[in-house]
Amino acid sequence: MSRRHLIYAIVGVAVVAALVADALSLLGRGDGAASPGKPAPPLPSEVLVPPRVTVASLRGRSAAINFWASWCEPCRQEAPGFEHLARELRGRASLVGVDWEDDRDAALAFVDRYGWTFPSLRASGGSVGERYGIIGLPTTFVLDRSGRITEVLRGPQTADDIARALGIQRMPGG
Repeated sequence: MSRRHLIYAIVGVAVVAALVADALSLLGRGDGAASPGKPAPPLPSEVLVPPRVTVASLRGRSAAINFWASWCEPCRQEAPGFEHLARELRGRASLVGVDWEDDRDAALAFVDRYGWTFPSLRASGGSVGERYGIIGLPTTFVLDRSGRITEVLRGPQTADDIARALGIQRMPGG
């Protein structure tokens, strides 16, 4: 191999490495975004469905934090089973909804349409989504009893998927 070809090869590898590093940062891996093993970032403070919850208030039991929006079709696909799941989880784990980058009235209509009574918050600015590394909706973060992220579920999930990720056995017919 000539010296010129070797230089081209080295430059090519460097360019590919830079592109991979950039792609990983866009996926929220490498910029401090929420990922398995890390503590969950703070939740937004605006409440759609009380009570207001914080990561600290979730400690002591596992939890699933589901980021959604009213305009998101996959979010509409997963929404119907969540109220029943939240009722099943009471005392064993928690389910929290977080509306992301959405109009408040549309978010409230979504919650009403699916009859959600579990805690739901609204992230109106981009900072919560950035801290969690949201790159698409829906995205569900599963937390352990100490508030650390154990799993990130991207795309629509069933109630069974979330219960399984929480380590919860669902009731027959649930």
